[in-house]
Amino acid sequence: MRDLLLAHPQRSAGAILLLFGLLSTFYNAYLPLHGDEAYYWVWSHRLQSGYFDHAPLLAWLIALSNLISESTWGVRLWAVLGMSGAGWYLYALTCKLSNPATALTALFIYLSVAMVHVGFTIITPDAALVLFWSMALFYGYRALFENHTPSFWLLGVALGLMMLGKYSAILFVFFLLLFALLKRRDLLADRRVYGVALIALLIVSPMLWWNYRHEWISFLFQLQHGSAKATGVDFGRFLEYFGGQFGLFSPLFGLWLFYLLAKQRAYFSDERRFYLALSALTPLLFFGYKSLFSVLELNYTAPAYLGATVLLALHVKGHERLFKIALGIALAMSLTLRVLLLSHLEVVQERMYGYEAAIELLHSHAEADDAYYGDHLTTAALLSYYLPNHPSARVGISSRMSQYDLWYPNPPQQKGLFLGKKPLEKALLEHFTSVALIDTLSVKKGLDGHKTFYIYRVAP
Repeated sequence: MRDLLLAHPQRSAGAILLLFGLLSTFYNAYLPLHGDEAYYWVWSHRLQSGYFDHAPLLAWLIALSNLISESTWGVRLWAVLGMSGAGWYLYALTCKLSNPATALTALFIYLSVAMVHVGFTIITPDAALVLFWSMALFYGYRALFENHTPSFWLLGVALGLMMLGKYSAILFVFFLLLFALLKRRDLLADRRVYGVALIALLIVSPMLWWNYRHEWISFLFQLQHGSAKATGVDFGRFLEYFGGQFGLFSPLFGLWLFYLLAKQRAYFSDERRFYLALSALTPLLFFGYKSLFSVLELNYTAPAYLGATVLLALHVKGHERLFKIALGIALAMSLTLRVLLLSHLEVVQERMYGYEAAIELLHSHAEADDAYYGDHLTTAALLSYYLPNHPSARVGISSRMSQYDLWYPNPPQQKGLFLGKKPLEKALLEHFTSVALIDTLSVKKGLDGHKTFYIYRVAP
């Protein structure tokens, strides 16, 4: 098999990514949407140059995939394309640093870990971030180490698109600046570097203009997101963050990687490997520091493992047995997760379980001219996605601020149906004069628990 793959390594890499992408697309058709995914899909039908919660690129990409299909696999199409594209750039970057055999090793590592399997499955802003971070790593390498002028301009494009994808892309800029200060101060006098900045700025200018017109509301939300409940330094939160990294990148690959990152001083003089290590350390250390003060989502550190994958592949030679064991563990974890998502969704990700049935029950009570309301932004989005003809829906009670508050600044003015996950008569009476519970649906939650959906008829 090894000889067959290495006979035409570039074709092998393309075939592996194509097969993985096709299987993921087929798999995604059988998994209901997460509320966040439905929220981004709603955005794709109301295109803007900015949104309260995130940068706008994901909505634009989903709008393109809507032209092909708006089924669950269609909504997630850019998750597959983005993660596949990232894999190709990592393969190409490893070829630059080593040889096709090592590049295939990097691709196998990338496709084995849980972080990537989840990325192929759930559409989030990370899809664009991971794609363009990998693209920027590749063209950044060519610009810095091969002095390839067109790569400077492509780096600017990648940086701009990355920042249109997710605000945490700014960490790539910090990484490049830090690398230049530590290793390549000559770059600060290179006019092409300022061309890179200009290209990136032009690409993100629509998003900046939207934020300016909305008093920087999206930037402020992201700065505060995850930190509002911080109560001081908590090393327990840091240990939870650190432990979670071994789930993202698998236990043995994670240990191996952190060992390599810890010994960077041993080859600090190797600029190329230091480039990879710093691309991983910048987000890991930044979010590690932030984890001392607030609870973080594990996916925040996903970009760190792109350069880290290449770095790890470069150290596999001479440790082939360890690599095979680590690869087997990573694949076993990822495939188990995929199986459990299909067979025990109520246990693995209960927030995705039961909504389709609850919305079908709600629709059975629908009357002419009904409006639709949810108890949260994700509920409202799922109502729009799963109800026939995809009607508009909105949040019907006081909830955390979201894009819905910008679209619907005034109180509800129409009768309709409300879906919630707990009794909410008191909260509903703050916005409606008539509130009546008309149905409930109890579904499984966890191993032996349950959750109940509540359907109300409301009128202003």
